[in-house]
Amino acid sequence: MSGFNYAEPRLGVLALEGELTIMHAGDIKDVLLDRLAASDKLDVDLAGISEIDSAGVQLLMMLRNEAERTSKQISWGGHSQAVTQALDLLNLGAALGAPAAIVWS
Repeated sequence: MSGFNYAEPRLGVLALEGELTIMHAGDIKDVLLDRLAASDKLDVDLAGISEIDSAGVQLLMMLRNEAERTSKQISWGGHSQAVTQALDLLNLGAALGAPAAIVWS
């Protein structure tokens, strides 16, 4: 899969798909902030992320910080292997609700 896409099956639920990378950072930031502004609680599904780089992780942390700043609730779920590995590498799993430990093969 190339590029970035998202689905919003219902208000307050955001499923991210594809590449969460620097190449798509501007579009991704707009989507994340718009969806957070539209709801008091946002559930973010990361299962469809096929690739993530440090810019993608920064965007997720930005969303988390913005939710905290605006007193909104955010939850993370469905971490793909790419997301789990990136968060594990950066020791940020707990900040974004990733599984506590993974085994890399």
